[in-house]
Amino acid sequence: MRTTAVRRTALAASAAALALLVTACGGSGDEDKAGDSKGKGDSSASASAEPAAKALTAAELEKAGLAQADVKSGKVATKVVATDDIAKDQVKTGDAACLPLAHAQAGVAQSEPTATVKRSWTGEPVKPSEGTSPEDTLLAALDVDKMLITLASYEGDGAAQAMKGLTDAAGKCAGGYTATVSGEDMKVVKVAAAAAEGGDESSAVTLTVAADEDIQAPNKIIVVRKGATLVTFSAVNLAAMATGEDFDVPADVVEAQVGKLG
Repeated sequence: MRTTAVRRTALAASAAALALLVTACGGSGDEDKAGDSKGKGDSSASASAEPAAKALTAAELEKAGLAQADVKSGKVATKVVATDDIAKDQVKTGDAACLPLAHAQAGVAQSEPTATVKRSWTGEPVKPSEGTSPEDTLLAALDVDKMLITLASYEGDGAAQAMKGLTDAAGKCAGGYTATVSGEDMKVVKVAAAAAEGGDESSAVTLTVAADEDIQAPNKIIVVRKGATLVTFSAVNLAAMATGEDFDVPADVVEAQVGKLG
């Protein structure tokens, strides 16, 4: 990639990703057909087969949220910065069917939960070796994973229905959609869903976003339901926003958060 293009897209990507994060996933970069978006099973079927789970209170959900002691690397913020704390009415999509995906990407809880808790996790860049070119040094500095983690608790089968809404949206919006988040326009050119592991139900979704010029960058979402709680991970990598290359969501962070749900 041309040096000038790297610099321009990297800086633009940094600003956009930090402002939108809006941001944090799909374990691997493999893209499966949207028909696989049901993850470990149909939500409505799972809801009817399982006994009703108890919705967590705000205090219980806060206790279940990721803490610094739960991870071996990176930084956990138990209070997200204002630019990451997006309100539901700040997220709009050209096609209403795609709104659940835009909400998940922006860290907005699905539907109407009884309680919500947010966390953010930021990885650490790898220090480039001596003699690395300025272009590669810039990309190394941007090679940082960022995740917005949203936990939401629901009454009755609300969590299962919220899960179903997300997986249905991944299928309906496979060809992409447009969105506006906190006044920032975004164009998603493709949505690919795949099965994921964890909880009672789980799914991974990769959004391919038109980042700059001819760059199409991956944004990743992982959603896991455990009982009456839905946890959503929205992840970006700033270098990937600049180059369009794939990245892996840190599985250990996802596992640490899901593990705290019991």
